[in-house]
Amino acid sequence: MSPFCRDCLTTQAEGSLRCRACGSPRLLAHPARDRLAIAHVDCDAFYAAVEKRDDPSLRDRPLIVGGGKRGVVATACYLARISGVRSAMPMFEALKRCPDAVVLRPDMEKYARVGREVRAMMLALTPLVEPVSIDEAFLDLSGTERLHGTSPALTLARFAVRVEAEIGITVSVGLSANKFLAKIASELDKPRGFAILDPDEAAAFLAERPVGILPGIGESARTRLAGLNVHRVGDLARVDPERLQTALGRDALRLVGLAAGRDGRPVRPTREAKSVSAETTFAADLARFEDLRPILWRLCERVSARLKRSGLAAGSVTLKLKDARFRLRTRTRGGLNPTQLAETLFGHAEPMLRAACDGTAFRLLGIGGGDLCAGLHADRGDLADQGIERVARREAALDRLREKFGSGAIQRGLVFTGTGAPRRTAPAPETKADPPR
Repeated sequence: MSPFCRDCLTTQAEGSLRCRACGSPRLLAHPARDRLAIAHVDCDAFYAAVEKRDDPSLRDRPLIVGGGKRGVVATACYLARISGVRSAMPMFEALKRCPDAVVLRPDMEKYARVGREVRAMMLALTPLVEPVSIDEAFLDLSGTERLHGTSPALTLARFAVRVEAEIGITVSVGLSANKFLAKIASELDKPRGFAILDPDEAAAFLAERPVGILPGIGESARTRLAGLNVHRVGDLARVDPERLQTALGRDALRLVGLAAGRDGRPVRPTREAKSVSAETTFAADLARFEDLRPILWRLCERVSARLKRSGLAAGSVTLKLKDARFRLRTRTRGGLNPTQLAETLFGHAEPMLRAACDGTAFRLLGIGGGDLCAGLHADRGDLADQGIERVARREAALDRLREKFGSGAIQRGLVFTGTGAPRRTAPAPETKADPPR
């Protein structure tokens, strides 16, 4: 199979090591290349790439996008990663490893705008685009050869060149026969990568990888598997199926299939949201319920606003707390009547927060709405709760005022002290509002 150049897209003679047209060494040839059609596309160091695009002075400098010293790394450019900086790393640790890094706060509106531009280009290739996050998606290009006049592999290479030229960021592409293998492949050649993983070679390729590479294997599952002497993917095939079933339950069969490179999940062009959440990391640890309570209210307002904008309602509420040693606590109250109201979210979250305040100092507080459904089912009054419609009307009026005069135009009294001044015991939080996922 003749290779083609990923930079100028010209076809090369077999055995070529460099492009005869532009001299690039980035040639793509693989025996399975033109018979595979499932891709995973991932933007490289997305937030950092957008910032470097918009400020060329940052191009050759290590860049971290994230919160303040108490926050975490959202994205690190590859120069910062050389120093050991990783996503979700505490900022103090990141700056210890890379003290010369430039640190920028995330600009989520800008990133979402760029993400939509990339998504539009994906949809020009195929309608079967399944978003995974703001900067990555699965694509199914089966049957698009006639539309684009070429194989899915060359279509994706053209797409990568176009993204770089028109949007100013880079992407990495993984191509295979299913979503799991395409996702694995996209991680193999970053940044500006294009890797192909043939399902016929998948089992041998995966065998020596750590078992945590399989989706759904968390800390608890890794511990249980270690008890069966399973540390690498290939070890799964050597375990007695009944013992594996006892350790992992219904998930055992799925993981054995993935270990062999099998994944029957289709690429779904729409992806249902699972939760809507918001969280904040404090400038200083907080332990008192009285200090955490007004912050919880503001987070409930943020989640409420996102539910309303998304046309969704929540049937469960989850409280998230992280202590000074980064240990996570979560509490969930489910089986609720669907709601979009901040007051209802707060009413369920407040008792959970009060119970969690046992003297522990917390660095992070979050609130989320789960078990989502359509917003038209939200906040319907009944004989047991005749006041809910009145609360809904009041919040709708407040929402209209905020839309007209700004989000800070009107605030609930609990965010102020008795003297009317803003609370000073609760530091101004660094807040992250998560999109539906």
